[in-house]
Amino acid sequence: MNLTRLNTVTVLAVAVLVAAVVYAQNFGSRRGRMMQNEPPNTELVVARWHFGTNGNIGHRGWSHNYPNSDRNLNEFLKRATNINVEEMSFRIVELGSDEVFNYPFAYVSEPGEMELTDQEVVNLREFIGRGGFVLMDDFDGAWQLDQLVSQLRRAFPDRQLTPLHIEDRLFHTHFDLNNLQAMSDYVPGGYITYLGLYDDHDRLAVAAGHNNDLANFWEWYNDPSAPLSPGADAFRLGSNVVLYSMAH
Repeated sequence: MNLTRLNTVTVLAVAVLVAAVVYAQNFGSRRGRMMQNEPPNTELVVARWHFGTNGNIGHRGWSHNYPNSDRNLNEFLKRATNINVEEMSFRIVELGSDEVFNYPFAYVSEPGEMELTDQEVVNLREFIGRGGFVLMDDFDGAWQLDQLVSQLRRAFPDRQLTPLHIEDRLFHTHFDLNNLQAMSDYVPGGYITYLGLYDDHDRLAVAAGHNNDLANFWEWYNDPSAPLSPGADAFRLGSNVVLYSMAH
């Protein structure tokens, strides 16, 4: 090997090493190599929780539709509300860390894969106790609902998920939603049920859409093949949940 070729190989090797270091810093192995985002300093920063899982969805359910659904929801909120929010106002947050308390609104994907650590159970209970709000999305079937219920029971043994109805304020906070089944023909779970868990002051603190997948609609709304009407309802419901969490 001549000197010129050796130098070229050395430079390439260094470049690969540097790229690997940058990649590791940005992606983090525990997060399943999903790129972290550094949000702007806005009134709202949506925390997408990373949490312990049982592996039934490959330990990746928490990251489904990330980051496009997060970006598109924020863009809609920016245009349709007076909230100080930007497209990049989101961040991956470890449920077991103290950082969880920095962001009072959290989004959870695939809670049917939850298998929380003891610290995550403690943080979930404290997060709700401090007035935080959690939107749980993208889970269907009886086994996923049962798994979510089992994990919530660890944090809140004295309460349970209860059905939410069309008359509930959540569905009329900013936009009026008059048909809670408008998205049901476009999700695999079939009939959609919205469930809520209340805090010690009888305030709704967790909203969970069983047999629905809001983030799919948020991510794919600009795809020409995506259905327009249920997509619009998904954005309206997401906006209602965010505004409800900030006003109650």
